[in-house]
Amino acid sequence: MPDKIYNVLFLCTGNSARSIIAEALLNRLGQGKFKAYSAGSQPKGEVHPYTLQLLKGMNYDTSFARSKNWDEFAVPGAPELDFVFTVCDNAAAEACPVWPGQPMTAHWGVPDPAAAEGTDSEKHFAFAEAYRMLNNRISIFVSLPMLSLDKLSLQKRLNEIGSSTQTVG
Repeated sequence: MPDKIYNVLFLCTGNSARSIIAEALLNRLGQGKFKAYSAGSQPKGEVHPYTLQLLKGMNYDTSFARSKNWDEFAVPGAPELDFVFTVCDNAAAEACPVWPGQPMTAHWGVPDPAAAEGTDSEKHFAFAEAYRMLNNRISIFVSLPMLSLDKLSLQKRLNEIGSSTQTVG
């Protein structure tokens, strides 16, 4: 299935920063190969203003960005997910809904930039750092030879990406 588009869901508790950034990144980096979504177990109901500012500053269209509950992806008619990645430690520890399609899962924890304290500059740096970490992991992910990896090898690579501090190019 060389033309398959893989559906990927990024999960975080509040769905206001990390998961939104990951959604934007994968939709740009994996265009034509992946379709990204994001959700939260306890969504804040709005996207963090620093998230929107960061993405807009990097020429992302932010019209997609909306804080939503992960239940939207566990109902009939929801996209059939191929991958589900948690990007915060809280969501990784929660009981997730049963996802249609039995997607592969991995934990790619990233510190919460919305919890950053200090000056505005320090807070903006926390968002930029979350973006950098997610960009590195997603760049590695989109480079994986999906069709040539068996499920066990692919799962191993997904887990390695989440625990990796390696950078891309």
